[in-house]
Amino acid sequence: MNPFKFISAKDTNAAIAAHHQNNQAAFLAGGTNLMDLMKEHVALPNEVIDLGRIGLKEIKETANGVSLGALASNTLTANHILVRKHFPLLSKAILAGASAQIRNMATNGGNLLQRTRCSYFYDISMPCNKRKPGSGCAAMEGFNRMHAIFGWSDQCVAVYPSDMAIALSTLDARIKVSGNGSQRVIEMKDFHLLPGSHPEKDNSLSSGELITSIELAKNSFGKNWAYVKVRDRNSYAFALVSVAVGLQLDKNTIQSAKIAIGGVAHKPWRALNAEAFLKGKSATKANFLKAAEMEMAAAKPLSHNQFKIDMSKNTLVSALEVALKG
Repeated sequence: MNPFKFISAKDTNAAIAAHHQNNQAAFLAGGTNLMDLMKEHVALPNEVIDLGRIGLKEIKETANGVSLGALASNTLTANHILVRKHFPLLSKAILAGASAQIRNMATNGGNLLQRTRCSYFYDISMPCNKRKPGSGCAAMEGFNRMHAIFGWSDQCVAVYPSDMAIALSTLDARIKVSGNGSQRVIEMKDFHLLPGSHPEKDNSLSSGELITSIELAKNSFGKNWAYVKVRDRNSYAFALVSVAVGLQLDKNTIQSAKIAIGGVAHKPWRALNAEAFLKGKSATKANFLKAAEMEMAAAKPLSHNQFKIDMSKNTLVSALEVALKG
């Protein structure tokens, strides 16, 4: 780990101002990802701005739903009565990720900002356009079993690792951020980016912007939701494929479906083709299978992850069946 200057910000404005003065600085929340990146010399900030004293830990009910403080821990969020009551999909997704010890430290904002776990990204001896733009993508022709089947480019085939964000995508979350003298709201669908020609940019935050809260609006899922995660081992592993589903039903007719898939793209992948097909259809396995096939028709597997197509179809159908049962 390289030497760095440590600053403890007293409030949000002070943290943003400190970063504005040094755009090579990094914000430190729970540190569960940043510390790993610094130890591996993937992240090399010359200054670390600690956010531990600035607040932003409140989880509260709003007129339209629930607001999650960006610095509230994943554990607090998953177990909070408001989340468990109104957004159990989010609670289950958070609890499907990492260990209890990591969830105790990890924050909501940090979870959204975590970087890919691509092994080539972490290995500084290998070319990686995300780590060093223009150096190449070793995963493209390498062992890419864990990598993308949607939305990748010839610059990057990495996937985004968060479980929490897959649920937030299905829930159409909105991300509040503060910058140097300004505030704005980013829709969850626009927050994370596909790699395109700039894989080094994971999200739509500008330099020095800080997530302050995640806003969730009430939904009509009721009990008809599911989070299904497929991984190499039963705990403490990132998803090969995960699916978050929310269904609004009128008896056996699907009024609307919200579906996001994890482990398949550089961002939470909204299954818009499947959602459109299911709207107004009967909630039957035949229609679930058809929706999954339509969604996966556009998949582009790499040399070692062809299996993800059938796995994604099966996981999507399974999640829809679980959501239907309620």
